[in-house]
Amino acid sequence: MIITIDGPAGAGKSTVARKLAERLGFAYLDTGAMYRAVALAARQRGIAPRDEQALAELLPQLQLEWKDSRIYLAGQDVSEEIRQPEITELSRQVADSPSVRRFLGELQRRFGQQLNLVTEGRDQGTVVFPHAEFKFFLTASPEVRARRRWEELRQRGVCVTYEEVLRQQQERDRQDAARTLAPMVPAADAVVVDTSQLSADEVVALLEQHIRPRLAEQSALAHFRSEI
Repeated sequence: MIITIDGPAGAGKSTVARKLAERLGFAYLDTGAMYRAVALAARQRGIAPRDEQALAELLPQLQLEWKDSRIYLAGQDVSEEIRQPEITELSRQVADSPSVRRFLGELQRRFGQQLNLVTEGRDQGTVVFPHAEFKFFLTASPEVRARRRWEELRQRGVCVTYEEVLRQQQERDRQDAARTLAPMVPAADAVVVDTSQLSADEVVALLEQHIRPRLAEQSALAHFRSEI
């Protein structure tokens, strides 16, 4: 079973997806970490984030691995390094690359072929897994999302104002919505959830209300078939 959770930064995708995967016993995939890892690899090699040819040549050389909710490059855990603000900014530009999106999209689909998966990103339900059994799109007001992001950065020791985070969020939203390739929009069949006034646990509980009946049906059907 594939469950996709899309939405803008600060909507709560990562926390909700991780908690939901734990509750269901599913694998969890943070696709944003993959884009950040590509951005980090490009920076390490001096590749400009808009250099499509250089990025296309880089991708086959990448030893990119997602394991136990950690991201690895050439066997090195870079999960913390990719969260640096400068890598975040580079990843936004790298994400516009058709070569990068195709490469990572295929890598993400491989996870879905092997595992029951909760995957979060910006195009999971529209492009990568259009036939997913469940699709959710999380959103929240720009102010709430900026506040969440600002508090997260403060906890990491990053010195930035709330106003700057809000400005960056609004610019990112504009870029994501205007992107020609895989713009960030809810899938036509996605359940849209406004998380502005909800805790992560409340959102998880809401999503489970949609998912649990289907899991029960599948379990009952599997039991019935085993008895035949």
